[in-house]
Amino acid sequence: MSTARIHIHRAVMDDSLREATATRAWLAARRWPMFNCIGSPGAGKTALLEGLATLLAGRLKFAVIEGDCATARDAERVAAHGIHAIQIVTGDGCHLPAAAVNKALADLPADSECVLVENVGNLVCPAAFDIGETAKVAVLSVTEGEDKPLKYPALFRKAGAIVLTKTDLLPHLRFNLEACRHAIRQINSAAPLFEVSARAGTGLSALADWLLAQAAAARQACAPLGQALGK
Repeated sequence: MSTARIHIHRAVMDDSLREATATRAWLAARRWPMFNCIGSPGAGKTALLEGLATLLAGRLKFAVIEGDCATARDAERVAAHGIHAIQIVTGDGCHLPAAAVNKALADLPADSECVLVENVGNLVCPAAFDIGETAKVAVLSVTEGEDKPLKYPALFRKAGAIVLTKTDLLPHLRFNLEACRHAIRQINSAAPLFEVSARAGTGLSALADWLLAQAAAARQACAPLGQALGK
């Protein structure tokens, strides 16, 4: 008896990649960079956004897309700082789907200059999916241990920037800062590394300046809206 063979030529992630490509074109037409912030639960991603909201007030109008399995608590925290924030609840999903991000973009203020995405807390799944971002930003806290870049290399390898958070806790932890820096550079020698404490406010200025530079570059690199859309 012959055995039928079925050949599937479509990649499993094709739909996601199509949505990401559409998002990237949509953002380019508006000259908005979008940064996909990825880190473990409790890494300090939301506190980072709150700190940036204060530092960038009047300098860069950014909007936020929040991803969590449940509740709108993070979006509410960010919105309390005057930032337009949209919450995407993923349920059992361990990462933000590209389609959900694409849909959320239409609800952001038209005068936005930058989009910051806080992905679902996870060092693995969100790193594997392109949501149309300009760059991934890896967020690691000193409470997680200096070896995490070596244990979860995919995220750190793909990151366009790396943020080490909660540095105010260093005196109270057995955390080897030099070993962590070395681990990061073993994986990614090019991405800028920002060592920050959202609570103390240290290191945030350098990160804010980097975002300002990225937004300025996006404005210069992309064609005006009408031209980009072929009008």
